[in-house]
Amino acid sequence: MHRWIRYLGRLGLSLALLLLLALPAQAGSVDWRELPATEEGKQWWDAGSLRRTRDGNLSVLSRYLPPPEEEGRPRLGDLYVMELDCGQKLYRDTAVNGVPRFKADWQPAGGDQLLDAMIDAVCAAGSDLPA
Repeated sequence: MHRWIRYLGRLGLSLALLLLLALPAQAGSVDWRELPATEEGKQWWDAGSLRRTRDGNLSVLSRYLPPPEEEGRPRLGDLYVMELDCGQKLYRDTAVNGVPRFKADWQPAGGDQLLDAMIDAVCAAGSDLPA
């Protein structure tokens, strides 16, 4: 009898774990904000991913789509997790297409209108986030 109770307990625990694993994952809301397109391409940033880092900078998910090739074929875009230093107007890509970039260097926008617009828009939106 004692064996049956242990068996039923294990079976119940296994079923409970299976049910938990079958539940849909709850992802955060995605709120893509499109920046004005330039010759460099198109870029969006996700307002739902905007966060402060431990250093007080901003972190945001962005999507970049380069301009089509001359043959008119669309090119694949990339997803970036960017960290922005709004005070110095610098950025660094901490992940590209899901692959972390440890110790990524800080860079200026360097005249790239998309990056300038990105830094301005994200820094304005993140200015009211707690430090």
